[in-house]
Amino acid sequence: MHFTPKSLKRRHAISGTGLHHPMLTTWAGLASAIVLMPILAIAWLAVSGGSADWPHLVENVIPRATGRTLLLATLTGAATAAVGILTAWLVATCEFPLRRHLSAALVLPLAIPAYLSAYAFGELFTFTGPVQGLIRALFGYQTSRDYWFPDIRSLGGAVLVLSSVLYPYIYLACRSMFLMQGRAAADVARTLGAGPLKVFFRIQLPMARPAIMIGLTLVAMETLNDIGAVEFLGVQTLTFSIFDTWLNRGSLAGAAQIACIMLVFVVALMMVERAARRRQRFSSQKTTAAVHDIARLTLSGWKKWAATAACLLPVLSGFAVPFFILGNYALKRLDQFLAPRLLSALLHSVLVSGLTALASVLLAFVLAYAARTGRSRLTDVAGRLASFGYGVPGTVLAIGVLFPLAAVDNLVDAEMRGLFGISTGLLMSGTGFAIVYACTVRFLTMAEGTLEAGFQKLSPHLDMAARALGRTSGQTLRTVLLPMMRPAVLTAALLVFIETMKELSATIMLRPFNFNTLATLVYEDASRAKVEDASVAAMIIVLAGMIPVILVSRSLERRP
Repeated sequence: MHFTPKSLKRRHAISGTGLHHPMLTTWAGLASAIVLMPILAIAWLAVSGGSADWPHLVENVIPRATGRTLLLATLTGAATAAVGILTAWLVATCEFPLRRHLSAALVLPLAIPAYLSAYAFGELFTFTGPVQGLIRALFGYQTSRDYWFPDIRSLGGAVLVLSSVLYPYIYLACRSMFLMQGRAAADVARTLGAGPLKVFFRIQLPMARPAIMIGLTLVAMETLNDIGAVEFLGVQTLTFSIFDTWLNRGSLAGAAQIACIMLVFVVALMMVERAARRRQRFSSQKTTAAVHDIARLTLSGWKKWAATAACLLPVLSGFAVPFFILGNYALKRLDQFLAPRLLSALLHSVLVSGLTALASVLLAFVLAYAARTGRSRLTDVAGRLASFGYGVPGTVLAIGVLFPLAAVDNLVDAEMRGLFGISTGLLMSGTGFAIVYACTVRFLTMAEGTLEAGFQKLSPHLDMAARALGRTSGQTLRTVLLPMMRPAVLTAALLVFIETMKELSATIMLRPFNFNTLATLVYEDASRAKVEDASVAAMIIVLAGMIPVILVSRSLERRP
């Protein structure tokens, strides 16, 4: 068949399904504008808010907070990389007792939010906790002055807590890379006389660098976002400085100026992550296909038990310790499951999480469907802008969301007073809507990625066949695509729902008066040194977070 240049150009323009509708581009642009508005609001507020607090921030707050943040992110990244790479390599290339079960169990710490892990470790290592109690019982010590014990409320404690729950990001990326890439190359190297360690350092580790960089970027983003753990452990990061400057010093402009500094780190991290993804795609295409009948290195003697211990310790530290400490407290307070304050917080959590899931899935569906029906520069830019929200810490989003919503509230209130003499109050910034907006911006990328993966499994010929049979684009979407996309839609909604239920950074800063979610309820009790009373709400969060983690664990158990 002969194609003219004009026909070739037309075929290239409809490289998707060829059914692109101009309104989709408009809606995709609106979705990206929803994400971009808080970022622009932060920049405008930082520039126009005045410089009265800037000298104090530059002299006393920013240098120390920036140094602590960089040090915390660096040490946490190093610790998570060491644990994640080692465990991924062991379960992917070696055979030892409990390997298959530990391969799935190593994902479980993802169900534990960092602030819950901090509260549990605080209870474990405090002076009245079981560890120091055992030391005093064994050696006859009476007071804390009789012996030295490391302080969990320190930078080292924060590194321990964060690395215990964040290493699965690197573990998952590296495990997949070790299984899929370099397997044949590693076998060839072994036949040429290279030992396991030389194969790891010379072949497998270099090929896994893109995956490691992606995992480290996610770890750094989560470290920047955390506020509950660092505040409880006494580490003054940039995130905590935003919280302290806004709520304790009453300076919204100063908080926005610190937020702009954090945005610089976020942009740098996202650039690194995108570069790593490009390199990962390149190396996936160039490496050999995975061999399903993998020949693992069988460990024997002390080595097999050392490998089992190396994979078991992260599970104990990241999941078992928080789960059993908080679970033990919760079992002694079963009557609190029906307490009015807990039921109210649970209702608020379900309501906010449900609305966030609905909004995120709707916006993500628009972006994913626009990308499916026809790639264009506008839809690509809209998708990239929409994905920016995930890397922005919740405290930064809280400032960016509050300012424009408060401006709209004030405008509506002034108009209603002038026209009808009625005060509308804070319709958006003073309600749960602000939390829903911030969480939608933050977790939109998660929903979009899930839906885009679902659309990629559907052949574009389905759309064309339906149109050829007389269906309109709306009928095709409603009767053909939506029923087939139902699993992806439900998965995206579930992921966003659970992540919103665990979110603390944005919620603690945007919640209205007397409005508690499960996360803020736990935060309030822990701030008053009542971790035991927070255990029931904490266990509800953990059990909800285990749902997607169990799904991931089961998928890992089915793999070699």
